[in-house]
Amino acid sequence: MKLSTLSGLAVKHVRNAAAESLYLKTGYDATRPITFHGLVNERCNIKCRYCDYWRMKQYQDEMSIDEWKSALLSVKDFVGTYSISFSGGEPYIKKGFLDLLAFCNESGIHAGVTTNGSALNDKNARRTVEARPFNVNISCDAPNAEIHDYVRGYPGLFDTLSTGIGYLQKWQRELNIDFPIMIKPVVHAANFRVLPELVEWARGMGVTAVNFQPMDRWTQETYDELWIEEHHHIELTSVMEKLVSMKRQGAPIMNSEQILMMFPAHFREESAPPEVMPCRVGMRDCFIRPNGDVEPCFFYEPIGNLKQNSLKDIWYGEAGRKNRQQTTACDKLCLFTCLSQKNLSDKVEMGIKLITDR
Repeated sequence: MKLSTLSGLAVKHVRNAAAESLYLKTGYDATRPITFHGLVNERCNIKCRYCDYWRMKQYQDEMSIDEWKSALLSVKDFVGTYSISFSGGEPYIKKGFLDLLAFCNESGIHAGVTTNGSALNDKNARRTVEARPFNVNISCDAPNAEIHDYVRGYPGLFDTLSTGIGYLQKWQRELNIDFPIMIKPVVHAANFRVLPELVEWARGMGVTAVNFQPMDRWTQETYDELWIEEHHHIELTSVMEKLVSMKRQGAPIMNSEQILMMFPAHFREESAPPEVMPCRVGMRDCFIRPNGDVEPCFFYEPIGNLKQNSLKDIWYGEAGRKNRQQTTACDKLCLFTCLSQKNLSDKVEMGIKLITDR
């Protein structure tokens, strides 16, 4: 991770923070998206118990790799150099995805990827490293196969992703290319008690940091077995306090202390507290769906499609302006898209960790 790269992105965040304040105080809209997510597909090769993608009878149409390239250049025309996090589904099973990752590097777009790790064989790990990604996030829910493979519905996945991390690190050394490797767990009833052990496992694996994400209700299993119910919230709070203590002692945990201590409130399905309001997701986030739809927030309708219009026209169009009015008035506690709640001090802390923990 280069300091110059983070410095350039930091300038954009400072500029956008000023634009957000101006919008909230006066209604004048000079906002631009600053956080980009590219969902390249809905298809997945594993069967997570808290996900419905693998059970869908019909999937969204997918943009071709060439259409993705055009869409990404449209974004660059609007905002300049930016970073985007690719995910799915499982992005590595989309034909041509590694070519897209390489295209981003060649085009001055800082691209990262979130993967379940099932496709991180030696060849794919090398091609990933050669593409010089902004970061690689590995979804891992536990420090052992018993819990992880059960929840993810894929026997042997824990061992496969662990080996894949080793491949990434090998090629980083051999090619002298550095970028953060992150562990991204989904927190639920089956794993919350072992989260401190997961942090220690991640430290032992030599990865950069752990970034926890609370589960949201989606599938029947999230209602029947995986939601952390009220009678476990005292225990959950104790675990979060332990993580905060570990973080203060230098453990590689990316989440802010405030976000960690909000996990019990998330599972109580509370509204967002006043100190994190108003929601800023509609002023800064841009989710690009597999079919090209643009969504600042999953809970509202798409504001346009990149196969039909430029991002600039979409962002300042009627639907985009309406979305900003809706999201700034929303009080839902959305920790799973907690990027929308990061303030500048959180971002500075994240940047320092990405530089110094490698």
